[in-house]
Formats: sequence, C-alpha cells, structure tokens
Amino acid sequence: MSNILVIAELHDGHVRKSTHSAIAFARQAGHPFSILVLGQGAKAAAAEVTAFGAAKVIVVDDAYLANPVAERLAPSIAAVAKSGGFDVVVVTASSFGKDVAPRVASKLAAGYASDISSVSAEGGKFTYKRPVYAGNAFATCEVTTAVQVVSVRQSEFAPAEPSGGASPIEDAPLAAKDPAAERVEFVALGEAKSERPDLGEAKVIVSGGRALKEKFAEVLDPLAGLLGAAVGASRAACDAGYAPAELQVGQTGRVVAPKLYFAIGISGAIQHLAGMKGSKTIVAINKDPDAPIFQVADYGLVADLFTAVPELVTELKKQS
Repeated sequence: MSNILVIAELHDGHVRKSTHSAIAFARQAGHPFSILVLGQGAKAAAAEVTAFGAAKVIVVDDAYLANPVAERLAPSIAAVAKSGGFDVVVVTASSFGKDVAPRVASKLAAGYASDISSVSAEGGKFTYKRPVYAGNAFATCEVTTAVQVVSVRQSEFAPAEPSGGASPIEDAPLAAKDPAAERVEFVALGEAKSERPDLGEAKVIVSGGRALKEKFAEVLDPLAGLLGAAVGASRAACDAGYAPAELQVGQTGRVVAPKLYFAIGISGAIQHLAGMKGSKTIVAINKDPDAPIFQVADYGLVADLFTAVPELVTELKKQS
C-alpha cells in the first residue's frame, strides 16, 4: 500500500488553505498519508493540520527555510520522502507547488504528474486525470517510477475539512544544503495587500475584461465589496494595464472554481475559460450576444456593463 506525503504551504506563519486540496487528494486516493510542514515557524503552524486524519505531521523548522526559495526547500522534502518510505509526494498546484515540485521530483528520480484533476487507485496503481489543450480535453496517465510527485488543481479538489482526532507531530532534521541554493538570492516577496479574499480561496469572484478600460476598479469594486468577493481579471485587461497581473484568471494565470463567478465584459476566450469554467455558478454580463462566455454561463445578461453593474449594485444594496 502506498504512503502519501502531503506538502503544506506556509504563509505568514500559517498553513495556507490551498494545502487542504492536497489533503483532499490524499483522502480520495484512499491510502495512508502524512503531512510535511517546513519553514521557519513550522512547529507552531503544524498544529493547524493535526485534525485532518494524517498518520503524522512531520515538521522541519529552521531559520534557513525562512525565505520561500524552492532550492532551499526541495532537499528537505526529498530527504523526508526517502527516510519515511513515501511513494507519492503531493502538493497543490499553486505558484509555490509548481516551483518546488519539479525540483523534488528531480532529487527523487521520480515521475511528475502536474495539474491533475482526479485520481483513482485500482490494482495498486494510481491513475491520474489531467486537463490538456487548454482544458478542452482530459488525458489519463500513470507514473511508473518507484516514487511519484503530483501537483493537484485546487479548483478540482474541494478543500478538505477537519475530521477530528489529533495526529502526532514528529520533528525531522534540515537536510544538507543544496549548492544550487547558494546561487539563488532572495530579494523580496512582492505581494499585493488586500482586505479581499485570495483568488484561489474566494467563494465569490468578480472578474472584468478589457471592455472596462480605465473604469475597471470603479465598476467592479462596489459589487465585489457588497458580495465579499475577490476581484479577478482577464489577461487582456491585465496586459492593457487596467488590472494588476496577480488578478489574472486563465490558462496562464490563476485557475479558480468559486461557488459564484461573475464574468463582466469578458468575451470568453478559450484561455480564460480554462481558468474558471469549473466554477459552480457562472454569471456573464456582455453586450455581445454571441460572446463565447455565454456558452458556459449559467446566467447571462446581454447589456451594457456600465449600466447593468451599477444597477445590480443598487438592487443588492436594497436587499441588504
């Protein structure tokens, strides 16, 4: 029976909710799993994941891991995987996961299945399903190496909830430093501070396209504020400078699956659909009745967004 090692992602001394999707993968696989929390302050953060049914929570807490540099993290992840006899190493396909997973796979001489959307275990083998062709088709694959590294799409694995109990916490040593890490200088973490939810964790997202132009924030912010929503954007809106790059939703941006997704002034190019069509309910507002976004929308409104969105905000205020 395979043993699974879930890699937790730390941010500001806490385990990010994105980690819960990797835990959901481990549960779906139906095999025993442990959780690895590593970084400066990992010991305190480990308590946040002891109630998810893991066999144990492994901690590597060291100041050397204070900066989120994959070249520093990968050796310790690989060392824990080897010493613990883990067959599968899994991480959520966030920017952190996409950065660290290939390096871990290299150190373990492991095959790497990225961005998977589901897993099945039959006959002692894992079969992974992953999107291809910008999400327009799905492929299944098997990894034949002794150890496998997997990254899972947060939008496809609903965050796991605590199951009760308390997993034991076990300390692990820092692995020998990788010479590659000495050639990498951590300069700074550029992070946009916002009171709104993170795109990957938001239950409601209000996204806008290039049609909003300079009024991007003026039109969307009131609606997002009323709904407690995160704000997203199409690549066209980001490339035009109407929205910052970190808000981009799509194939080359964030992949999201909130309960409610507003696509406002977004035509629905295939690259954008790849990042949001897993949303539970999609509402589209566009003045072009032939816009591709209406093909995936649950509710569509053909209207001028500069009129429709303020009217929607007015009505929501009345209801609240």
